Formats: sequence, C-alpha cells, structure tokens
Amino acid sequence: MKIGVIPDSFRLPIKEAIKKAAELEIEGIQPYATHGELDPKNMSKTARDDFKHFVSSLGLTISALVGDFGGHGFADPKSVEWRVERTKEVIDLAVDLGVNVVTTHIGVVPEDENDIAWKTMVESLPEVGTYAYDRGVFLATETGPEPAELLKKLLDFIGNPGLKVNYDPANLVMVAGDDPVKGVYTLKDYIVHTHAKDGIKLPDENGQKRWQELPLGEGGVDWPNYLKAMKEIGYDGFFTIEREVGEDPAKDIAHARDFLRKLSAQLNI
Repeated sequence: MKIGVIPDSFRLPIKEAIKKAAELEIEGIQPYATHGELDPKNMSKTARDDFKHFVSSLGLTISALVGDFGGHGFADPKSVEWRVERTKEVIDLAVDLGVNVVTTHIGVVPEDENDIAWKTMVESLPEVGTYAYDRGVFLATETGPEPAELLKKLLDFIGNPGLKVNYDPANLVMVAGDDPVKGVYTLKDYIVHTHAKDGIKLPDENGQKRWQELPLGEGGVDWPNYLKAMKEIGYDGFFTIEREVGEDPAKDIAHARDFLRKLSAQLNI
C-alpha cells in the first residue's frame, strides 16, 4: 500500500509540512496548488524545478496536486470561464512537476439534466478534460456531495478520457449518505487517486447538511471491505491521508498511517 498525505493538513508552511511527511515515513504528498507558494502564478520555471528536486530529495513522490479553487466548481456559469483557465494553469504545473493527476471539486451534480449546473458542467468540463489528457494528466473530481451513481451518470454522459475520480470514501458517507464500498464498483473505471478520511453523517439542520470528521476507523467507512474493493478493481495508487480537524495534526496523521499499514498487512494488500 502506498500511503500519502495532503501536507497542508499539518498546518505548517508547505516545505516544513513536506519535511514532516518525510519524517513520518509517508511515501507521497498531494499539495494544494491553488494559493500561496505553489500557486502556478507564483512559480517560475526555476521554482518548479527546485520544488520537484526538493520533494524527490526527501524520498517522496507527488501523487497528485489539489486544483480545487472552492466555490461551486464547474457548475456556476458566472465563474466557470475563470475556473477553466486557472485549472489549466494547475495542469501545466503538474506537467512541469512530473505529476499525472490534478484533483478538484466540480460542484454538486444535479439529478435534473435540464438544470443549469448540469449544462454548465457538460459544456465546460470537456475542454479542461481534453487539455489535461493531451498533456498526460487526469483531472479527477472528488466524490461526495452526490451519490456515486449520479457522478458516474455525468462522467458517462460527458465521455471524456481526461476526466476521472479522486475517490474520497468519507465524503460519500458524511455528505451524500452513500455506501463507499458499493461506490468503488460503481466508479471503478474512473478512480485514479483516493483520500484516506473517515467520518459520520449528522442529521440535517434547518435544511443544511451536517457531518463530523473522525479518525480513521472511528467513522462510517467500512475500511476492511473498502480496501478489499479497491484491490479487487485493481487500484494500485496512493491512499492519501486528509485530516481537516483535530488539535494535533501530526499525531492524527501518524495514527492514520499506522491504521492503514496495520489493516493492509492483515488483509495482505
């Protein structure tokens, strides 16, 4: 099992966070490339070469870049043109860093194909998907907030080889109330990267969805069967730890690392 981490989860300056990942003997990192030091607009060719060397000198692999600019993803016609151009910049950065996956949130996929959000996604995503694919990169949308079946419906409808999935089992549990094990088989043809996160769905309040993130093994993700499912579909990529809450991020991430290693050893994965 290849274990990675989103270095931003350490809540440290990016290079300190990457060094911490190496100290914890984690194999890969998936840094945010949408702001700060790694924003493509802030990285010259020399800076890109230096960063690539810095990561490799620590024995780490960049499993993917986070290219999520927040907001409503590719569903909002008012901002979609800007988002397409910014995402292309992250894809170019990925090429320079030797990375073949950029993850993002495309927005909430509506059930109604006549919804403006559906139409906006269908019109915009092929452009950026093709841009990525032509450069040897996949643009992988993160699972949840919609059920896996609905995401598959959209991806099947678009049919673009550059559009894939960053599978986050916890998001399916916490937000969509979906079965993350079943979802693996639903989206098996699209999964190129995955997050290691856990949590539970809470009752809606005043029409708003609520959830709680928890340490790995303490939430609603059936980890043994989830890992078995990922093995069955032939997934051999990174399981990237994402921890967005907790007072001691390094301790939480070390716990997640140990949890994954112990379970993978038990399951012979």
